[in-house]
Amino acid sequence: MLYYLFDYLQEAYNFPGAGVFQYISFRSAMAVITSLLVSMVFGGKIINLIREKQIGEQIRELGLEGEKQKKGTPTMGGLIIIAAILIPTLLFTKLENIYIIIMIISTLWMGVIGFIDDYIKVYRKDKQGLAGRFKILGQVGLGIIVGLIMVFHADIVVKEQLADSQIITETNISIANEYGFEQEAKQSTKTTIPFVKNNEFDYKILTNWMGDIAPIASMILFILIVILIITAVSNGANMTDGLDGLATGTSAIIGATIAVFAYVSGNIMAADYLNIMYIPNTGELVIFMASFVGACVGFLWYNSYPAQVFMGDTGSLSLGGIIAVAAILIRKELLIPILCGVFLIENLSVILQVGYFKYTKKKYGQGKRIFKMAPLHHHFQKLGYNESKIVTRFWIVGIMLAILTIVTLKLR
Repeated sequence: MLYYLFDYLQEAYNFPGAGVFQYISFRSAMAVITSLLVSMVFGGKIINLIREKQIGEQIRELGLEGEKQKKGTPTMGGLIIIAAILIPTLLFTKLENIYIIIMIISTLWMGVIGFIDDYIKVYRKDKQGLAGRFKILGQVGLGIIVGLIMVFHADIVVKEQLADSQIITETNISIANEYGFEQEAKQSTKTTIPFVKNNEFDYKILTNWMGDIAPIASMILFILIVILIITAVSNGANMTDGLDGLATGTSAIIGATIAVFAYVSGNIMAADYLNIMYIPNTGELVIFMASFVGACVGFLWYNSYPAQVFMGDTGSLSLGGIIAVAAILIRKELLIPILCGVFLIENLSVILQVGYFKYTKKKYGQGKRIFKMAPLHHHFQKLGYNESKIVTRFWIVGIMLAILTIVTLKLR
């Protein structure tokens, strides 16, 4: 909203300083500051309101250190995160941008699913919350929406690389002409493969053998991949949300990395220099992800050990959904196993634990476990590690993975 106001002031009255709102860097900085203020200033009031409504965490008896102290801690703190993301987004982005529209839909969609889950846990005293099949159904629904928009919306196009490695452009025509780029754009199911020199891969290659139905098959395949990624990452974030500040800090690191990729992907000169896919209009995603990072860091003000509030599924599902959708939009979803490595290992630890237990029970009559407890962070708790130490070390691993992900821009 402020973007349009200052744009009008600049054009109509040449208002001093109004032109800075044209710069993504300035609006991103303002988004970070605003999201921090929203989460830190209004976060306390929301926590007090949650406490007054007696919305406390229903802790399951797992025999972990500090478990009793956490019982009754206000939950549904994800409302703080969602507010701190959406308010700066509405203030500083171009709201007609299709990428911003998708991100707002994704945030609200996953937030509602998480809120319903938390509501059932708190008010119906059901520790299991929303049935898993309904969570999956909600995640699949979002995947279908995002996939269909990406396939059919006219504004979602990519600029493919020419044989001479010059990037074709549709917007910024004057810059493009100056650099000798040709004008060409099209909707595409292409993505980026890390560590490969010619690192663009089109999903439709997998369906070319199907003849006349190949175009429809490639569309269905792309949507299925989108569904898989959104489901996996949002569940991974949900699994990681087990220690104070763990999911929040990890998500902030991932969000900052995605912002870097969104910037270089949406900047014609940066994309040409790095020889990567140029995706017009994704620059606005930098502002959204700046709000995301600010919201996570601001939430840590209350969520760091010992936590005054838990994000609940309202927050964790939203964070995972946002990360997944943003990575898909900038065609970097194949980097998720690296970038979201903490989420991945948390998810895998649960899958391996459950799978191995069932296998050994069926074969030997008695189930055995790989870890002392899953997800993985609880395994380290059982080993006697302090909660803060576990969280800090997971953050360090997250930073290392983020750096490795950024390095893939040149390491091919």
